[in-house]
Amino acid sequence: MHTHSSEHTEEHLQSSDVIRDIVIGMSDGLTVPFALAAGLSGAVAASGIIVIAGIAEIAAGSIAMGLGGYLAGKTEQDHYNSELKREYEEVERVPEIEKKEVKEFFEQIGLSEELQQKATDEIARDKKQWVDFMMKYELGLEEPDPKRATKSALNIGVSYIIGGIIPLSPYFFLKNSGEALKISVVATLICLFVFGYFKSKVTGVAPLWGAIKVTLIGALAAGAAFGVAKLF
Repeated sequence: MHTHSSEHTEEHLQSSDVIRDIVIGMSDGLTVPFALAAGLSGAVAASGIIVIAGIAEIAAGSIAMGLGGYLAGKTEQDHYNSELKREYEEVERVPEIEKKEVKEFFEQIGLSEELQQKATDEIARDKKQWVDFMMKYELGLEEPDPKRATKSALNIGVSYIIGGIIPLSPYFFLKNSGEALKISVVATLICLFVFGYFKSKVTGVAPLWGAIKVTLIGALAAGAAFGVAKLF
């Protein structure tokens, strides 16, 4: 007699907040300095000017993007704390209404009347458990990491810097901006393709199409900047 055991493995995206931060930082980090360097290459021949302008843009961009991530994280935390306080107040002030809302949840998932009442009474015995239940299932809110805002700022800022250095790096070694631009274009488009592939894979989008789309967006941005600079 053979015993068969089968394991069901569920694959879920882990550390989605970190991945989202990296995607945000790298997307802009690869695209914006690339477009800036390409645009300046159409106007000036000296790579030194482009390096200075590029470093200034990367510094400003990483700070601005990081600050945006920090404020978004703080807003999420403040919103959660505000709703948590309100739920505690409602459990104290109108417990019967809150119990009714818990019971309605169990009704919606198909429990019998008897089980609805038992589950509601059990949850209502512990105030923290009760409030946590309401936060998660009534409001759909999970408690955010208290360090989320700082982590987000660092993740986005560092990702922006790493992304920005790639299109700018050829200008450090080649004095002629036209020559540096050619290498920058090849290096950045390859990185955009790889980045787009990875981003699409972890977010569940068709990887090849996602990679092509990200590469085209970066190429169009740089081409437009270069064309405008040449025109004027």
